[in-house]
Amino acid sequence: MSAHGTTLKTTEEVALQILLLCQFVVGTVANVFLFVHNFSPILTGSQQRPTQVILSHMAVANALILFLTTFPNKVVAFAPRNPQTDLKCKLEFFTRLVAKSANLCSTCVLSVHQFVTLVPVNRGKLILRASVSKLASYSCCSCWFFSVLNNIYIPIKVTGPQITDNNTDSKSKLLCSTSRFSVGYFILQIFHDATFMSIMVWTSVSMVLLLHRHHQRMQHIHTPNQDSRGQAGIRATHTILMLVVTFVSFYFLNFICVIFHTFFLDSHLFMRNVSEVLVISFPTISPLLLIFRDRKYPCFVLFNC
Repeated sequence: MSAHGTTLKTTEEVALQILLLCQFVVGTVANVFLFVHNFSPILTGSQQRPTQVILSHMAVANALILFLTTFPNKVVAFAPRNPQTDLKCKLEFFTRLVAKSANLCSTCVLSVHQFVTLVPVNRGKLILRASVSKLASYSCCSCWFFSVLNNIYIPIKVTGPQITDNNTDSKSKLLCSTSRFSVGYFILQIFHDATFMSIMVWTSVSMVLLLHRHHQRMQHIHTPNQDSRGQAGIRATHTILMLVVTFVSFYFLNFICVIFHTFFLDSHLFMRNVSEVLVISFPTISPLLLIFRDRKYPCFVLFNC
């Protein structure tokens, strides 16, 4: 590789690392604010609403993803460092996958909860709605539990950097080795993610149809005063729909990036950095979206201005 190509590659990597750090700072502050706001009822002796329970778990998962994606690799582009140990690689990789799985599951739970809340009430659906509200905390805890079970074998497959004598990029030697994953593992992970995303897409499409029917009915009703509670529910539904679209979009972009990362070895480290930027994009954007679109947050006024 020419000197110009090497310099260009290093410049691109540094730019991605800076973007990664900016996402980390913004996302961490937003998720801490989101967690404190939704966890505060417990500190005051009140009971959390189901949505607050789900958002608290989402904020924790987001913060873990941001921290474990940024800090293990952020200094590679700026300063030399010693290779990571086997134990550190195993713990970081396992915890990050658990947090990503819990984040996916929590987003799915939030989507299902909003769908059940939006469904027109009758006797049977009222019972279902009450049950889902009571099971919000149980569902989020189950997300963490099943995420741990789903990734329990990950530490066996992850090792420290594999140092070889061939002429490879010295920065790549600082990265953990994950080459022992089988095709079955990737199929299992794709099935796991596809299951949750299918539920999110199904609930999102159903909510869009419900909102469309609601809009058609409201066109024939001329009332001077709008139902503020109904408007708040519609606004919350729009927010959840935006969350789902954001999650699915960044997931597929990252999936494409992983394919390039696997088959185009010439840009191994560069594609890894791009993948990391995409991975933490949703944990960075989602709390901002929730904060700036909720009237209960002080930032809502700034967003409207």
